[in-house]
Amino acid sequence: MSGWKDWERDYGGRQPRRERFVSLSFEEVPALVDGGNVDERIGFPGAYPYTRGIHATGYRGKLWTIRQFAGFAGVADTNERFRKLLAEGQHGLSVAFDMPTLMGYDSDDAIALGEVGHCGVAIDSADDMAGLFEAIPLGDVSVSMTINGPAVILFAFLLVAAEEQGVDWKNLRGTLQNDILKEYIAQKEWVFPPERRSLQRPRPWFRIGRPRGRPAVSPWVLRRGRLRPCQAGRLRCGGPPGPQDVCAADQNEQRQAEKIGDLLRDNEADRAQE
Repeated sequence: MSGWKDWERDYGGRQPRRERFVSLSFEEVPALVDGGNVDERIGFPGAYPYTRGIHATGYRGKLWTIRQFAGFAGVADTNERFRKLLAEGQHGLSVAFDMPTLMGYDSDDAIALGEVGHCGVAIDSADDMAGLFEAIPLGDVSVSMTINGPAVILFAFLLVAAEEQGVDWKNLRGTLQNDILKEYIAQKEWVFPPERRSLQRPRPWFRIGRPRGRPAVSPWVLRRGRLRPCQAGRLRCGGPPGPQDVCAADQNEQRQAEKIGDLLRDNEADRAQE
């Protein structure tokens, strides 16, 4: 029962966003559906193994950061778009980079011809990054960057932009996606082949510099590359996936596939009888 008491204490110590939470049928939704009878393999919200989220209140205390993946043309155009999104109530920014930037090329490289500013913003220097966030206080806004191959370089540009704004690096928030393995397995846009060291490069700095952000990987794209849920999850937690990785999500997928197969066979049988 200690887990239950710990959860009650943590939940009670946070202010919910509203007094009541109801379903689409206007039935009240309890804070914890299964009460104190919780499988230890699942755990409580805000407690190890965090299968029910990292916050004791779930999203009753605070909604997740909502941001539109945005970036196009030049720095000034994207900056204007960012400021509009923030003015409309967006909570953070998610930067979309163009293909030359994602592949580590400058905009004036011959191979970048016709791709500059398409599907994302072109960033070639620290000055570009500073312009991208002009009049946007980096100490107050969470920034996500999906950049992968040149992640360390683009993150260094962001640090320079913060420094020029007078923002302490420790106050930076957001995520830095430096998932080379995802690029190699699923996205097929890798700059260099994956190595364990390349995936871990920013982590020591995050421990020392202590910004309020983190490097990140993208399990959902790995899933598109045919990894099972637990294999993608193992990668996110820092371990190599193996064929032995089987979890409830995998078993659920298999059950769904079996049900679909049964339905198809029943349908064929009905057709044959007709």
